[in-house]
Amino acid sequence: MTRTSRSYKTEGVILKRINFGEADKILTIYSKHYGKIKALAKGVRKITSRKGGNVELFNQVIIFLARGRNLDILTEVQVLNSFKEWRKNLSKVGTAYYFCELVDKLTPEGQPNQAVFRLLKDSLNKIGQEKRLGLTRAFEEKLLEELGFGIPPGLRQTKGNLNAYIEEITERKINSKSGFSI
Repeated sequence: MTRTSRSYKTEGVILKRINFGEADKILTIYSKHYGKIKALAKGVRKITSRKGGNVELFNQVIIFLARGRNLDILTEVQVLNSFKEWRKNLSKVGTAYYFCELVDKLTPEGQPNQAVFRLLKDSLNKIGQEKRLGLTRAFEEKLLEELGFGIPPGLRQTKGNLNAYIEEITERKINSKSGFSI
């Protein structure tokens, strides 16, 4: 799918939000059809905003966007899954932060990868159901394989910590790993 028309819609997961100006947010969304997208959500920080609650971190959404000069503009959003079953558990929220941070740091903007989208969506669904240690390791391995990085043989056999390897790839520290016990 190409973003040639002035507006488009896609399914996505909200990875990151940054306050912008007095009432706006810049969202980083991993979408099913377009990969990682950055979009401006105008007015979502206003108390009267109808979109504000729909653009929470981790939400699986259908988003409607209009092409902008620098950033696409969020025009409408519908929540498909807000993962209410685990949002009140800080440890599980930490796992979700970690998954979203990895996808954000390891994927380039505008390069679709439906396998990565499915992995992220399915893993967020599983957070409430499975032991997170096994889920986290499985997510790391599958994400690295889908993105073509692979796993060094020594780490695969020993089930050693992949965090240092991921930080080596991204050349940046993984912040969520240190803030939560994942």
